[in-house]
Amino acid sequence: MKTIATGNKAVAEAVQQARPAVIAAYPITPQTAIIEQIAKAVSSGTLNSRFISVESEHSAMAACIGASLTGVRTFTATSSQGLLYMHEMTNWAAGSRLPIVMANVNRAVAPGWNIWADHTDALQERDTGWLQVYAGSVQEAYDAVLMAFPIAEHEDVLLPVMVNLDGFALSHIFQLLETVEVGDFIAPLHLPHAIDTRDPAGYGVLTGPESYFKFRWDIERSMRDSVNVIQSVQEDFSRRFGRSYGFTEDYLCSDAEVVVMAMGTLGKEAEIAVDLLRVEGIKAGSMRLRWLRPFPELNLAGREVVVIDRSYSFGFGGVLATSVRSRIKREVYSVIAGLGGQEVSYEDIAGFVRRRCIGREDWFGVNGHV
Repeated sequence: MKTIATGNKAVAEAVQQARPAVIAAYPITPQTAIIEQIAKAVSSGTLNSRFISVESEHSAMAACIGASLTGVRTFTATSSQGLLYMHEMTNWAAGSRLPIVMANVNRAVAPGWNIWADHTDALQERDTGWLQVYAGSVQEAYDAVLMAFPIAEHEDVLLPVMVNLDGFALSHIFQLLETVEVGDFIAPLHLPHAIDTRDPAGYGVLTGPESYFKFRWDIERSMRDSVNVIQSVQEDFSRRFGRSYGFTEDYLCSDAEVVVMAMGTLGKEAEIAVDLLRVEGIKAGSMRLRWLRPFPELNLAGREVVVIDRSYSFGFGGVLATSVRSRIKREVYSVIAGLGGQEVSYEDIAGFVRRRCIGREDWFGVNGHV
C-alpha cells in the first residue's frame, strides 16, 4: 500500500508488522512520535504486544534486555541524551548477545541544548557491539527496520541493531511510503541462550581474565559473520519486495573521478550535488554509507574522496573520514558540516568538491573555510 508518511511513522509501521512481544520506551524529541503511534496500536488492540512505560531510557533498555533474555522479540526507540543515558545498558545488550532492535532518531548532544540532526549520539555507541544502519529516506527507514529483525535474530549474529534516521530532516519529513505484507520474511525468534525456568542458570556473573577476552572475541566474530547475513537478508528483501539495498548506496560512481561520502540525509543531498557537478563537466559520484557497523569494504581505487562528517571526535577528526581513511589506506578531503542541524545544501556540497584539497580538514562555516 502506498501512502505519505514521516520517517517516524514509517518506523512505527514497520515495528507493528514485526510484532515484537515487548516494547519499552521513554519519550524524547524528536523520537516521541514513534512510540506514541506504537502505544496507540497496543492500546487499541491492533498490536498484541506488552508496552512498558518506564521512567528513563536506561530503564527502557534494561526492560528490553530482561524481556529479550526470555526469548521474545523486543523493540525500543530513543534519541540523543536518551541514547547516552542508555549507554551502560547498550553494552549489556550486545554483551548478552540479545537481538534487540532500536530506532535512534539522530539528534545533537548537549551542551548547548539542541534538538536538530547530528550523528554524535549514535557514533558514541559505535564500539559497543551494536550493528548500525543509517537511513536516507522515509522508505528506507521503514525497510531498514523490517530487515533489522531477521539480521539481529540470525543465529550467526545475535547482536542488537540500531536503525538511525536524522532528526526532523527525516523523522518529521513527509515522503512516499510503500508498505508491504511481511509474511514469513521475519521468522519466529529462537534465542539459544534464553532463560529456561526448568534449567536455572546465572546471567551477568563475574568473569575473570581467563574468559573475558573470549566473550569480546565472540562479539567480533559475530560482527564479521553479520556481513554475509546482512547481504543475504537484503537480497531476500529485494526478491520479495522489489527494493534493493547494499552496504553503500552508490550514485554515478562507475566513472567518477571524485566521490562524495556521507551518511543519512546529507548522503541523499549529495546526489543532487553530483548532478550539478556533472553538468559542469566534473565527473563526480556519491557513495552514501548505510552500514557503519559492520564497516564495509569500499571500492574507491583511483578516485579522490570527499567525506562529509555530521559528527567529530575531538582531537582526532571526523569519525567517518578517519574510518574511510583507515579502510582505503590513503588521504581524503574531510569536511565537518551539518552539526546540530546546520543547514548544508547541495550547492554547499558541490562547493566542497570544487574546492577539495586532499589531506585537509575543514569545518564548514568556521574562519571562512568552505
